Amino acid sequence: MTAPDGAATSGARLEPLDPAAGALTDDFSAPELDPTLWVDHYLPQWTTPERSRARYDVGHGRDALRPADDTDDAAHPTGLRLRIDADQPDWRPEDAPLRVSNLQTATFGGPVGSARGTHRHRPDGLVVRTAVPQRLLWAPTSGQADVTVTASLDRACMLAVWLVGTEHLDEQDSGEVCVVEMDADAVGPTTTRARVGIKAHHDPRLTTDMTEVTVPVGAGQAHTWSARWDAEGVVVACDGAPVYTSAQVIDYPMQLMVDLFEIGPRDPADVYPKTAVVHSVALSRPVDGT
Repeated sequence: MTAPDGAATSGARLEPLDPAAGALTDDFSAPELDPTLWVDHYLPQWTTPERSRARYDVGHGRDALRPADDTDDAAHPTGLRLRIDADQPDWRPEDAPLRVSNLQTATFGGPVGSARGTHRHRPDGLVVRTAVPQRLLWAPTSGQADVTVTASLDRACMLAVWLVGTEHLDEQDSGEVCVVEMDADAVGPTTTRARVGIKAHHDPRLTTDMTEVTVPVGAGQAHTWSARWDAEGVVVACDGAPVYTSAQVIDYPMQLMVDLFEIGPRDPADVYPKTAVVHSVALSRPVDGT
């Protein structure tokens, strides 16, 4: 295992996946979420269904963050609007105040009362509260994910895209590629500050290496975050331009997670729903089922 290289400001473009070459794609234009690809709960093994269940609407465009207007629909591609609603409960009582709407491509958890399960990210000792089936809808050992989003502009919100080790083979397989984390207050008129990198979590073979980058994306603009991980390391890009590279190798199954968080106490002046839009996702097709 070699040390990470860190932030990248130049390098070969990370070209988007090509559906014609077999990439798995979803533009959320169907009337319902695709159950063969998505689980609409956030780490459901660690909490209860009414707390983990996502709030969302399909068939929204870029203007989902603004009042509807009469602009040409072609300028506003369809998408899925993640919501935080006024009546949404905290994900876990122990983590309050914290609410989340999330889509993910796999689930794994041990028996109720155990500490086995995907993404043991909390330091306070997560315990399985809801038995979940092992579902590996998309969890390859290497690959690429392209996620096109419009970030939230709502107070106290964060939009995140992660690749996370499923841990179903080994509890050390817990590393994370942080494709992006964008706080609403870091989204400016013409640029956005974002966090990217690698989090080791419980994987002793990895070194946590996070960095902040600034990308030329303004408020209300759709843009694509991509990550590739393989035997050569990890690359993260925004609209194809690399913003982070690492020589660290992650060679175990990883699931995709796309989340909208509301973090901290509610303010009486807050307006709900708080939203972010996921316009489309493209995923490399697993090789030989891995």
